[in-house]
Amino acid sequence: MSRRSEEKRAERADRLAEETAWRSPAGPSPAASLAELDPSWAEKKPGGKKADSGKKGDSGKKAAGPKELYIPPRGWYGPGGGRVGYMDPPTMWRATTVQACGMWPFAAGSGSPMTGVPLGQHLFTGATVCGDPLNWFTRARYISNPSLFMLGMPGLGKSTLVNRMLIGLSATGVVPLVLGDLKPDYADTVRALGGQVISIGRGRGGINVLDPGAMGAAAARIGGEAGEVLKAETHGRVLNMVAALVTIVRGRPMDDHEQSVLSAVLHHLRERTPQGRPALLPDLLRVLTEGPDRVRAVTLDRGDDTRYRDAVDPLHRSLLGILDGPLGDTFASETSTRIDPDAPAVCIDISGIGEADTQLTAAAMLAAWSDGLGTVAASHALADAGLAPRRWFFTVLDELWRPLRAASGIVDRIDALTRLNRSLGLGDAKITHTLKDAEALGTDSDRAKARGFVERAGMVVCAGLPKAEMEDLGKVVGLSRREIELVSSWSSPPGWGVSGENEEPPGRGRFLIKVGGRPGIPIKVAITDAERHLHNTNTRWTPNETANETVIEQALAHTAAQVARAAQEGPRQLPGRWTA
Repeated sequence: MSRRSEEKRAERADRLAEETAWRSPAGPSPAASLAELDPSWAEKKPGGKKADSGKKGDSGKKAAGPKELYIPPRGWYGPGGGRVGYMDPPTMWRATTVQACGMWPFAAGSGSPMTGVPLGQHLFTGATVCGDPLNWFTRARYISNPSLFMLGMPGLGKSTLVNRMLIGLSATGVVPLVLGDLKPDYADTVRALGGQVISIGRGRGGINVLDPGAMGAAAARIGGEAGEVLKAETHGRVLNMVAALVTIVRGRPMDDHEQSVLSAVLHHLRERTPQGRPALLPDLLRVLTEGPDRVRAVTLDRGDDTRYRDAVDPLHRSLLGILDGPLGDTFASETSTRIDPDAPAVCIDISGIGEADTQLTAAAMLAAWSDGLGTVAASHALADAGLAPRRWFFTVLDELWRPLRAASGIVDRIDALTRLNRSLGLGDAKITHTLKDAEALGTDSDRAKARGFVERAGMVVCAGLPKAEMEDLGKVVGLSRREIELVSSWSSPPGWGVSGENEEPPGRGRFLIKVGGRPGIPIKVAITDAERHLHNTNTRWTPNETANETVIEQALAHTAAQVARAAQEGPRQLPGRWTA
C-alpha cells in the first residue's frame, strides 16, 4: 500500500471517529466544551449548521454529567486544525531474547564503541563513536591488525577524519608519521603538535636512499648479535628502496640476477665506506664500473669482462637514469634533513613536486616510507635492548593511487614496506579514492596484491562512493544492501537550489566504519574551529582576506578623493544630450 493511500485511509478513519463522537447521544460532545472556549465554534460543526442542544434534533435527551473535549488521534481535520497528515514509523531494533531480556518490547539500540579517539556521532542514534586502529587493536581487541583503509570521493572529508585521529593519538603519546604529504594536508597539524616537517623536492631537499639513517645509528648503539641483526635488516630495506627506484625509472620490475648484483654492490660499499660517511648513489656506479671480485662472482662472468658488462650494463643504465633522468638530484646527494627519532610527530612534505611529475612523486613517497619505517624499527630495537622507552607510531599513506600507477611492480615494494606493521608496533592508514585505483594496475598479480590492502585492513572506512563501486567493495568486506544504499547516497552533489558559500555536499563528514562481519557504524563528523583552521584542503580556492581588505580600502580611499576633487571643481558641462 502506498504512502498516499495510507494517509487517505487514516483521514477517513479519523473523520469517521469525529462524526461518531458528534452524533453519539451519551458519548462526549465537543460542541459544549468548545463553545465555551470559542463561541464561533458552533458554526464550525460538521455539516455547516449550528449546534443547538435544545432543539428537537437532540430528541430531548440530555447527557448525564459533564461533557469532555474530544480530540482525534491525529488532531482536528481542516484548516488550522493542527492535523498530522503522516506519522513516521518508529525505528525498529531487533535482538534475541537473551540480548534484550527484561526489556522487550522497549529495547533500545546497541551501544557505540567508546574506546579510542572521539570521531563523531552515530548517524541514527546520536551516540558518541570513538575509534582508531591502535586502540581498537591494543585495548578493545576489536581488530586483529592495526590498520585502516579509507575510500571515498574527493572533497568528502577523508583526510579530515584521519587528521582528527592524528591529534587524538598524539595526546596519548603515539607518534604520528605522515610519510609523503602531497597537498599538504597535515603539515600545519604536525607543526601545531610541535613535530618535525621535512620538505622534499627539487631545490627543497633530498633523501639519500643508501643512508641507513636511524636504523644504522641504533645498530651501532646496540652492538653485539642484536646489532648485527639490525644491520642485516637495514641492508634489506636499502636494497628494496633502490630496487623500487629502478622499477620506477624502467617501468617494469628488476630481474632476479640484477637484485643479486645490487645486493653484492651494497655489501661491498658497506665494508669499504668509512664509518660515519653514508654511501651515495654515485658510489654504486663507481663500484659497478670497477667490478670488484665480490660483484663479479655474482654475475658468473668466469673471468670474461664482456660477460660481466653484459650482466651489469642494464642496471648501470637504470642507475644513470635515476641520477640524470626525471628523478633529478633528489636522490643523488646526502639527506638534507634526517628524521628526529624523538620528535612528537613527523611530516615529510612533498607538495613541492609538480602534479604531473608522477615518477618523482612515487619515488619520493617510497623513499619517505622507507626512511620513516626504518625509524620505527630502530625505535623498537632500542626499546627491546632497554636503551629507550617503548613508543607506538601511526603512519598515514595518503593518495595511495599515485605511487600505484607510477610503474608496474611498485605494488610489491609497497607491500614489502607495510605488511609487517603488526609486529612493528605500528598502525597505518591508507587513503585512496576507489577500488578502481587497484584495477588500473597493469598485471593481474599487481591487482590482486593491491586488493589485499583492503582485505588485510582491520578497519575499512567508506565515505561517499558510487553504487557500482560499493557493489565491488561489498564483495571484499561484506556490505549489506542497506549499507550500500546509505553510502551511495552520500556521493550525491548538493541540489541546484543551494546558495551561500558555506553549503556543503550532503555526504561531507559522513562515514561508514566496517570491521569484519560486524554491521557498519555510520557516523557524522563535526570538526572544531581549530581543526578547520589547521586543515583546509582548499587553500588555493580560499581568497586572501587580508589582501582583499587592503584592496577594498585602497579603492574606497581613491573614490573618496575623486568625490572631493569633483566637489571642489564644481559642476561640469556635459556635451550634447548629456547636458543638464
